[in-house]
Parts: sequence; structure tokens; C-alpha cells
Amino acid sequence: MNKNKDLGSLVTRLSVGIMMLLHGFAKIIEGIEPIQNMVIAKGLPSSISLGVYMGEVIAPLLLIVGYRTRLAALILVLNCIAIMWIGDYSILSLNKFGGWIAELPGLFLFGALSLFFMGGGKYALSNNNKWD
Repeated sequence: MNKNKDLGSLVTRLSVGIMMLLHGFAKIIEGIEPIQNMVIAKGLPSSISLGVYMGEVIAPLLLIVGYRTRLAALILVLNCIAIMWIGDYSILSLNKFGGWIAELPGLFLFGALSLFFMGGGKYALSNNNKWD
């Protein structure tokens, strides 16, 4: 049974990490000006938008290799909450197809939250620290 939990952690780490990292690559290549504009529109300093690199590049890389999985997952959870707030999602609304309007950041949020509680598993680079 434990083998399945460890394999589940691996699959979740890889899927959440790789898919979020693709968003991070887009920010590296195209810049974060749209994010900065949304942050400024909320009355916050534009420097806060630099956190997108932590949530969409560094944390996903840590998830993929399984280093400090719980810490990386926590960063990703906070990043997803920020995305929902900054992006003005009406989190109680449905889209025209009947799906949750915040579906994509929600999937990342709950995947990361699962990893925060499960940890990286035995197939992670490290698993001896409380943040693993």
C-alpha cells in the first residue's frame, strides 16, 4: 500500500511541477509585465510580481526533483491563492460551460495542497526533513 502512496506522490509532483513550470517558462521568455499591471491595479507595489518566478519556476523545479516538497507545495499554494485574487476570479462563479471559473488555478492549488500534506514520498530527492 505504501508503494502506491509513494507512486501517487511522484505522479502528482511531476504533473503539478511540469505543468506549472511551463507557465514559468512563458514568464521567463515573455516577461511579467501583464502580471505587474494586475498587481499595480490592486494597489500593490509592482515588485510583488517578482514572486511569480518563485511560484512558477523555483517551486515547480523543487517539486519535480522532490526536494523540500512540502515547502515548494506551500509556495505553490500561496501562489495559486494570489493568482485567484490578483486575477479577479469570481471564485464562486461558473463559466459558460458550467465549469468553475477558477478551475485551472484551483487544480494547481489542490494538487499542491495534497503534496503539502503527503510529502514527496520515497521517490523524492530528499525525504528526511520536515519540509520534504
